[in-house]
Amino acid sequence: METAEVFDIGRDAIFVMLKIGAPIMMIALIVGLAISLVQALTQIQEMTLSFVPKILVMLASLLLLLPFMFATLSTFTERLADRIVSIG
Repeated sequence: METAEVFDIGRDAIFVMLKIGAPIMMIALIVGLAISLVQALTQIQEMTLSFVPKILVMLASLLLLLPFMFATLSTFTERLADRIVSIG
């Protein structure tokens, strides 16, 4: 296995990680920002108010995005297995 192949596998792994993690993180960021804006406008400074809706929205989005995440990870694993087979 050459160095270029190792870097290619590493680059693919990073892209898969970003494709899997970025949607959930962006949703959490948007919900957290919206809740912070509501808290600033209403002057309600309750700490738990920001966590509970964010957790609920993240769980719902995880259920929605789970097939996409599984397909992405499955495709990456199949490509990696094909490379392993081609080496040996």
